[in-house]
Amino acid sequence: MTDPYIVDVSAYLKEDIGSGDITANIIPETVQAEAVVITREAMVLCGQAWFDAVFRYLNADINILWLVHESEAASAGSTLCKLSGSARTLLTGERTALNLLQTLSATATIAKKYADAVAGTDCKVLDTRKTIPGLRKIQKYAIACGGCHNHRMGLYDGVLIKENHIIAAGSIANAVQIARQQSSVPVEVEVESLQEFQEAIAARPDRIMLDNFTLDDMRAAVVMNHNAIELEASGNINLENIRPIAEMGVDYISIGALTKNIRAIDLSMRINLVH
Repeated sequence: MTDPYIVDVSAYLKEDIGSGDITANIIPETVQAEAVVITREAMVLCGQAWFDAVFRYLNADINILWLVHESEAASAGSTLCKLSGSARTLLTGERTALNLLQTLSATATIAKKYADAVAGTDCKVLDTRKTIPGLRKIQKYAIACGGCHNHRMGLYDGVLIKENHIIAAGSIANAVQIARQQSSVPVEVEVESLQEFQEAIAARPDRIMLDNFTLDDMRAAVVMNHNAIELEASGNINLENIRPIAEMGVDYISIGALTKNIRAIDLSMRINLVH
């Protein structure tokens, strides 16, 4: 399920361990332990591959048994997995593994809430590029685990013409025309008024983003569009107001909060020595 996401945890471990875990080294190498990971709150589990990779990178003999599946909901107090093996390894990998798991699970959990909020409509909820630096690919994986969808990965796989691009190019029409000439990737234009929307329709991009439109202007844009071009709503959309927007007839709603406003899931790893 992680394809095409490369599960590489070496940089995360280097950040934490550096030249060595001088605290865990007080534990003899021969000491064995068991551990469980528990969630203190309801969540959608995401990040098993990265959690596993942390411990396998440190010690291939660590055993991990998952009791909750990837993308599955877990209630507060649930045991997510059990681990066994070298006590030193479990202590060294604990924080990095939990950091990844709690961050990705938080992303998947909020994505699930937004996906549920538009369930039954034809509208898809998208993420944005407002991701945690260094975690974009895996956060976008977590978005999919939660039931939402990915917008472009970066600046290289989709054109999104915004206000400053339009100013620099001279007009929406010029910006779209140049983008078409330079690349075969999808072209999207962000507009901030109905006047700009009309200009965008005439330029025929693949998608038009309605940025911070009022509900009345959004309805007018949907009618004016006649299903000719994909429409995406964005700006000041949250769980309280997303449903009526999804029912209005837009194809997509992009939400920066899916990745930038997350609060890590409260997880705990409890370790016991094996005697």
